[in-house]
Amino acid sequence: MEARESWAALAAGGIAGVCVDLILFPLDTVKTRLQSPQGFRKAGGFRGIYAGVPSTAIGSFPNAAAFFITYENVKSMLHHGSTSYLAPATHMVAASLGEVVACLIRVPSEVVKQRAQVSPSSSTLRILSQTLYHEGIRGLYRGYKSTVLREV
Repeated sequence: MEARESWAALAAGGIAGVCVDLILFPLDTVKTRLQSPQGFRKAGGFRGIYAGVPSTAIGSFPNAAAFFITYENVKSMLHHGSTSYLAPATHMVAASLGEVVACLIRVPSEVVKQRAQVSPSSSTLRILSQTLYHEGIRGLYRGYKSTVLREV
């Protein structure tokens, strides 16, 4: 894969990811609050519908860019010499590896975002620092395996 194609995949993936995440963010907040054990209203209801958006905004571009750059590179490596009937498998393997890499960025961002969504009075930075203080780096990767399994 040429450097120009890599940069195009990186930029296109990153921009697309940011747009999708920011547009759908309020729906994700409502879903998270509906699933909260404290209940929708106590979790914030419709108040602070953009709580947690900074972690999404920060993590969205590198997450989507990591997926697309991994996907395109793996696809180009596997494509050499493969026959046409293997093309679907090539795309599946490339996408799966892309998700594994992207989840390294996505999961910590999601952990902070979801905690901010159900606790809209806390800042994103405070939630991040509390998570690191109480749970360490492992706390940011809570649910990594299940997220990868879901995405793959």
